[in-house]
Amino acid sequence: MKIGLIIENSQAAKSPVIETALKTVAESFGHEVLNFGMYTPEDKAALTYPMNGLLSGILLNSGAVDFVVTGCGTGMGSMLACNAMPGVFCGLVIDPTDAFLFNQINAGNAIAMPYAKGFGWAAELNLEDCYRKIFETEAGLGYPRERAAVMKTNRGVLADLKKVTCNDMMTILREVDQDLLKAAIAGERFEELFYPNSKDEGMNEYLRSLG
Repeated sequence: MKIGLIIENSQAAKSPVIETALKTVAESFGHEVLNFGMYTPEDKAALTYPMNGLLSGILLNSGAVDFVVTGCGTGMGSMLACNAMPGVFCGLVIDPTDAFLFNQINAGNAIAMPYAKGFGWAAELNLEDCYRKIFETEAGLGYPRERAAVMKTNRGVLADLKKVTCNDMMTILREVDQDLLKAAIAGERFEELFYPNSKDEGMNEYLRSLG
């Protein structure tokens, strides 16, 4: 599985800690982490939490990644922005219990985490424990297990609902503020990481046309 990492500008200084924790866990399960930034507070391309959501939508809907790990000060802004995108089901994960329940009940494809609120001593251990609960077990098995079938049905209902309430990703790319879109994909490693992994040629062509 390819996991995309996206960090909002206010928390960019913590990028090395977050990336190390994620890679330590994800790579132990055979997954690959693609870091789309931010990398440092001095990056020329600064990502806001709305951009986190837009970039998550691009990465997941193109097939460039299978899962997104993102966050901001509280995690809430990034979660809301992600859930505004078609095909993105993002949970707010603060502790390992959140991670386990989101994985087992909701089986989403993105998580948003708080990288300021509560981010104190041994924060990296909490990150590793959360990531482990996301990636160590098959998603959607249900909790409690006897409710697995009901939970699967509800996930399907939600997915169908989202198809009605959200535009498709190409429509979003064409109609969203183009300066916002350009800023969301302006990261120094976006082209290097995105185009070789994307499975959507239409999306590739449109993003390349932005110059």
